[in-house]
Amino acid sequence: MGNGFGGTKDTGLLHFAEPFSKAGFDTFIFDYRSFGDSGGFPRQNVSYKNQREDYHAAIEAVRSLPNVDRNRIALWGTSYSGGHVMVVAAQDKKISAVVSMNPATDGLAALTQICRYGGLKQLTVAVGHGLKDLAYSMFSKKPHLIPIVGQPGTAAMISTPGAEAGYKSMAGPTWRNEVCARTALEVARNRPITFANQILCPLLVQVGSNDQVAPPDAARKSADLASGQVELLEYPIDHFDFYSGSWQEKLLNDQINFLEKTLTPKQA
Repeated sequence: MGNGFGGTKDTGLLHFAEPFSKAGFDTFIFDYRSFGDSGGFPRQNVSYKNQREDYHAAIEAVRSLPNVDRNRIALWGTSYSGGHVMVVAAQDKKISAVVSMNPATDGLAALTQICRYGGLKQLTVAVGHGLKDLAYSMFSKKPHLIPIVGQPGTAAMISTPGAEAGYKSMAGPTWRNEVCARTALEVARNRPITFANQILCPLLVQVGSNDQVAPPDAARKSADLASGQVELLEYPIDHFDFYSGSWQEKLLNDQINFLEKTLTPKQA
C-alpha cells in the first residue's frame, strides 16, 4: 500500500491498513523515496516513474518475507497511486489482485480538469513554477517548492474546493505540505490508462462521480480497457470523501469483500 499525491504512510493509510490486518490480510505499507520515513533526495519530489519503481521494490521485499504466499499478493492504491498500481500490475503478471481507489489514470484528462475549475491561468502558473524548479535543479540549487494542497486560486498542485480541508484532516506527523514544483511538468506524461489493457488480474476500481481531482471518466475508461475480471463501483462523492466517515467504511467493506473473493484459495 502506497499513498496518493504527496502522501505519507501516516496520512490516511492506517484507516485502511489496520482493518485489512484485522480481516486477516498481511498488510505492508511504505513511504516513497524522499517522503516521510524513507530516504532520498531531493525531498518531497513526486516522480511517477520513481514511485512505480518503489512499488516494485516493495513487492520484492514482501515476496522475501517468511510466511508470505508469493502467489497471492494484491496491490492497493489511491488517487495518484491508484494509477501506479494499474501500471505495476500490468508489468508484473504475478500480481493476484488490484484495488484502485479514486485513481488518477490520465494526466491529460487531469490537465483538462484543472483548466475547467481553475482556468488556463492555474495551469500556466503551475508550469511556471515547474520550469523554475527545473532550472534550479540544473544548477544544483535547493528545490523550488510549492504547496501540495491549498485554496482555489493558489499555486498549490491540488486546489479544488474543499481539497485543503480534506487533505489536512488526515495529515500525519511526517506529512509536509510542499512538493518540488517540477512535478507539474510531469503530470501530462503520467497516463496509466495506456497500460490498462495489459492488466490480467482481478481489478477493483472505485470511482467518485463528483471527483474534482481524479477525473472519473478516465477511471471508468481504464476499467473498461482492462483485460481481466473487473469490478467497477461508483459512489456519489468527491475525492476526499473517500478517506473518512461513512463513505470510507462503505468503500473499505467493498474492498475487503473483493479481496476475500479474489485471494481466498479455491477449494479442490
